[in-house]
Amino acid sequence: MTHEEDQVAAEIAGLAQSTGRTIAVAESLTGGRISAALAAAGSASQWFRGGVVAYSSEVKHAVLHVPEGPVVSAEAAQAMGVGVRDLLDADVAVAVTGAGGPDPQDGQEPGTVFLAVVDGSDAGEEPVRRHIDGDVGEVCATAVTEALGLLLERLRLPAVTSSGAVGSG
Repeated sequence: MTHEEDQVAAEIAGLAQSTGRTIAVAESLTGGRISAALAAAGSASQWFRGGVVAYSSEVKHAVLHVPEGPVVSAEAAQAMGVGVRDLLDADVAVAVTGAGGPDPQDGQEPGTVFLAVVDGSDAGEEPVRRHIDGDVGEVCATAVTEALGLLLERLRLPAVTSSGAVGSG
């Protein structure tokens, strides 16, 4: 992990603990690197529910309930986030899928990444599309940084209660 990933994960840990929220991760392109960064952060056993590395399309469909169709898409990232949040009973989930390269996947050019953060609110619920230049390793590393950054942004917002109301957290 990079120093930046460590710092962001530590800030995520602090916010998760102070707001009492739990976090889950659904990863494809990044192969577990987001989960590893979060698991290494302080008191992770109190707030990190776990992660699912759904690298194959079949796992995305069967385990995370991604609808049939392209798995490198905004819709797939959103479904992965909802699926892992439900599966692991977390308050907030982050999901990432993409085409790392060197070849296109599902009609998406290498470096195309979709990220979603799901917490049951309407705040920024739309998945984010990024294009990341570089080889597969660079695309994956940048996708980890992007995912952690989006998760941190969402945790800075007020928490959503089980009734769907926004609380001060």
